[in-house]
Formats: sequence, C-alpha cells, structure tokens
Amino acid sequence: MEEYRIPPRLVFRVHAVAHMFDRGIIEGEVRETLACGQTIERYPDDTPYPSRLVLGWRAGRPIHVVVADNAEHNEMIVITVYEPDPALWEAGFTRRKQ
Repeated sequence: MEEYRIPPRLVFRVHAVAHMFDRGIIEGEVRETLACGQTIERYPDDTPYPSRLVLGWRAGRPIHVVVADNAEHNEMIVITVYEPDPALWEAGFTRRKQ
C-alpha cells in the first residue's frame, strides 16, 4: 500500500462535491481515503495533471476517489468520488471486471 501525505491544499471539483452529496460521502471520508487508501489505478497521461484512482474503506463501505496530483502547486484535485458498483468491480474493488 502506498502512502501519500495530503498536501496543504486539497481542491474539490464541483462534480466531486455533487457526487459526494448524492452518495452520502463526507469530506472526512475522502481525506481519510487519500491519507490511508490504496492507489489501484494510475492515469499518467491525464491532463492537465496525472491522476489516479484510490480505494478506501469507511465502516466496511468501499469508496473510490479519483484525484489529480498537481505537484507544482502542492495540491490534490478531487475529480470524483463514488461507491464502486459490485457489478463492475471484482471482489475487493481493486480490479475492474473483464
């Protein structure tokens, strides 16, 4: 499991906040996922910043957070947050079903 220090600046995109509200996911759960979660996919070619998919567990509930890493400005940008669909993910929610 990789560990990332949450930088002083954590930016939430409007899309992420809307999804968090719709899905009952609070900011603290996102912060905990980013601090203690597991990066399960990387998207190095995303623009304007490389991004990654992080899996976290909160009270037995899986949470996926897509975050872009803007190292130049020492910030993480939360792009979206969701509870993964078991129909689309293998057990453990670390791999997509084929």
